[in-house]
Amino acid sequence: MANRAASQCLFQSLCDNLKPSLSHLSLQRRAFSHVPSRLKARERRRGHYEDSYAQHHSRQRKAANVARQAELKEQRAAALGDPIRGVTTPFIVSLDSNLSPPATASIEEVSHTTTSSSHAEPPPSPAHATDEAHLNYFLTKPELINSLDYSRSLSEPIVAVNRERADPTMEAEEANTHAAGHRVATEAISRIVSLANASSKERTRANVQRIIDTFGRHNTDGHLRPKAPSLQSSYSTIAEQKATPRAGPDTGSSEVQIGILTAKIRILADRYEGANRNDKVNKRNLRLLLHRRQKLLKYMHKKERGSEKWTNMIEKLGLTEATWKGQIAVE
Repeated sequence: MANRAASQCLFQSLCDNLKPSLSHLSLQRRAFSHVPSRLKARERRRGHYEDSYAQHHSRQRKAANVARQAELKEQRAAALGDPIRGVTTPFIVSLDSNLSPPATASIEEVSHTTTSSSHAEPPPSPAHATDEAHLNYFLTKPELINSLDYSRSLSEPIVAVNRERADPTMEAEEANTHAAGHRVATEAISRIVSLANASSKERTRANVQRIIDTFGRHNTDGHLRPKAPSLQSSYSTIAEQKATPRAGPDTGSSEVQIGILTAKIRILADRYEGANRNDKVNKRNLRLLLHRRQKLLKYMHKKERGSEKWTNMIEKLGLTEATWKGQIAVE
């Protein structure tokens, strides 16, 4: 303890003696900086000797490159096409025509036609089922025409056998009344079976049937040539298997399923646009259908690329490379 106290006293005396000798020194504080002073000086010298003309040209080249990149990006997107709708084709227009009724006559024309005709005749119809190729309730145009002719023959007035007691004036009135009633019945039946007055579910069902008839292999195998067979190796001994005969219409081939998905995608896309942009359920369903169609297109592109089946489907449905290449995003 004595040694420790002696050393502390000695240290204190030395500090007291050094204070007067160090009082005339003034130490300047330097601000903290993470950049060395030599690096700052180097940057100042480089900026001093750089040419402003070269800097301007460098900025111009950079702006031109950025603009060119944006232009090439737009061109690639335009070449790929719309991943949702693709390109409008006559077949796609015919599918959409079932979803919207044809243009009706103006109010003046309707009123003029109604007042000029007899009261037994109905007003002009917005849809004429006898002029449509596809009808509702699984009917065909020949079936509708035959049914209307048969009903007319059943409801015709009976002609008197004894012509001496027959009244020609009364028979003419009955014939006119029957003809007017048959026109009313024909117009009513035409409106009932017309797809313009059908629900969305029934229109989709009619479009699905049209797609099956158009792309089904039970119809296309007769006029579309299959893909050329691949070259087999010389040592291969696998015999060619005979195709199983098809029973009924084709509803499961890739082209039929792609066509059905395309029709459903267009319906959901029409509903999602406009005021329904916040419909999360339809957005999710649309995304699921798009990705399902993309998988089928990738599979068919791998198996049937270059064949007439692939070309026929792409041309009629208006599908572009964006529908099966890259990422599909629904915004």
